[in-house]
Formats: sequence, C-alpha cells, structure tokens
Amino acid sequence: MNTSDDAIAIVLARGGSKGLPGKNTASVAGKPCVLWTIEAAMNAGSIARVVVSSDDAQALEIARSHGCEVVERPDTLAHDTATIDDAARHAYEAVGSPGGPIVILYANVPVRPERLIDDAVKMLVETGCDSVQSYAKVGKHHPWWTVRVGDDGQVKPWEGEVLYHNCFRRQDLPAAMVPDGGVIALTPDALMRRVGAPVGPHSFLGNDRRGVITNEGDVIDIDSRIDQLVADAILREQSDIQGATTRDAVAQ
Repeated sequence: MNTSDDAIAIVLARGGSKGLPGKNTASVAGKPCVLWTIEAAMNAGSIARVVVSSDDAQALEIARSHGCEVVERPDTLAHDTATIDDAARHAYEAVGSPGGPIVILYANVPVRPERLIDDAVKMLVETGCDSVQSYAKVGKHHPWWTVRVGDDGQVKPWEGEVLYHNCFRRQDLPAAMVPDGGVIALTPDALMRRVGAPVGPHSFLGNDRRGVITNEGDVIDIDSRIDQLVADAILREQSDIQGATTRDAVAQ
C-alpha cells in the first residue's frame, strides 16, 4: 500500500432514505449535507482524490461543481438493503482501483472532528492494519444500563441477573465505544476481501481492525429530523465561534 498522503476518499451518498428522505442534499447550516463531507475530505492532508458515489442527480451535480470525481451508482446498489461495501467496491473499481489507502465517508455525516480523517489514515499506514474506524464514547446509553421491558411492563436486565450491573453512577461505568460513522479507512486488500477475514457483513474491515476514539457529540450522523436540527445547531455555533475568533484577530 502507498503512503498516507495519497488516499482516495469515497463519499457514499445514496438518494433514498426512509428516516429522512433527501437527507444527503438537505440544507444543514446553509449547505447541502453532502457538501460538508466533501469539504472535510478535500481539507484532509491525506486525501489525494475525492470520489462521490450516488444515484441522486442533485448529489452528483453538487460533487461535480466542487471538483470531485463522480460515479453514478446503479439501482442494484442503491436500494435499502444494498451494502456500503458493495457500493464502495463499485466506486473504487470505477475510478481505476488505485493502490493507496481508501477512506469511506458517509454523506449524511456533516459534523466530524477536523483531524479525524487524517488520524484514521495515519493509524492505518503506521500500524499496517486492515482497517481503522471511528468510535464514539458511549454516555448514558451504556450497555450496562440496557434492560428488557416485558409486555406486562416488568423490567429485567438485558444480560445477567443484576439490574444495571448494580452500577448507578455514570463515572463508574467501564469504557464502552460504538461506531459513530465518522470515518472508515482501509486497505484495498481489505475492501476487496483479499485478507481472508471471516465471511460476514463486516468482512471488508479485514482481520486487524483498529479504532480512533471520538467524544460524545463529535460526530453527528443524520438519520432523522432531530439529528438534522442538532447538526445544524452545532455547525452554526462552530461558525459563530470561528467568526468571533477571526474578528478578534483582525482587531488586534
């Protein structure tokens, strides 16, 4: 695999969505949602090429107008049960199957830390692993506090015999992480399933899988109207802070 400064970003922007139709081109803080991801990829030092894969004409036009390569995704890879890795493989092969790192980015994630993409690619290259995925620290929705509620309303532990693992303070919970959708960096061999990983829906992540950790709220994955409102508020606040900082610098 080549070095960390020649990665290809594949932005996946499927047109359909049951939770929030048109979410990838919907306005978030004054921009189409997909554009936030395109700009994040273009601003990452490790990314040499940005490719947008979509079945949505509007998303493809946004990508073209901002200098991205585009791949028109066939309907067979754009339905509800199509997998992200099939779509990523299609786009990867469509642009010539380059040898450098591959970064999969979701178009419906307008909020991610500035260094997240570069940090994932750096870990991928330096460790020689198969894939690096971003994981958010779990807060109040920790698995230890997960329960089963029966039809009669009776509450039982999700696992074990003791409710909440007998832990009642958030700070006493053991560290737990969940994939947050911020970034997936992986090798061509992993994506193309050439590393002998066990067959399954996540086999494209390979055998040696690593993670970069984000804080709760660092990444916003839009699947609902509430997610869109939260992302909009965060991005507008960030813009206000940056604007105030710039004004202070000019005043000095």
